[in-house]
Amino acid sequence: MPGADGAGRGGARRGARTTAASGHDAPGDARLTVDVHPRAGTSGLEVRPDGVLRARVAAAPVDGAANQALRSLLADALGCPRSAIEIVQGKRARRKVVRLRGLSADAVRRRLARPD
Repeated sequence: MPGADGAGRGGARRGARTTAASGHDAPGDARLTVDVHPRAGTSGLEVRPDGVLRARVAAAPVDGAANQALRSLLADALGCPRSAIEIVQGKRARRKVVRLRGLSADAVRRRLARPD
């Protein structure tokens, strides 16, 4: 989808920071740290030098709209269903931890780093 991810994931060439799985995660699930910036002019993803994924979403942080926009943006970028993405920490904060069901940390890094 042209323009939906800002710079075309050009900034996402480095590996995104994944966190250790908890006891509630199934083997093969990954966790990803994401800084969310709501009310952005365009939606997009980029990996910062510290490995944290930065997500810009056009939606406002009202009634969970920005969280839903984040899930949709990640699902599109990772090629997985939106139902596979769960916000497990920071539902009301800018820094969030999301669980990616059925995706390993290596798969997440590869998918975010793939050229367009």
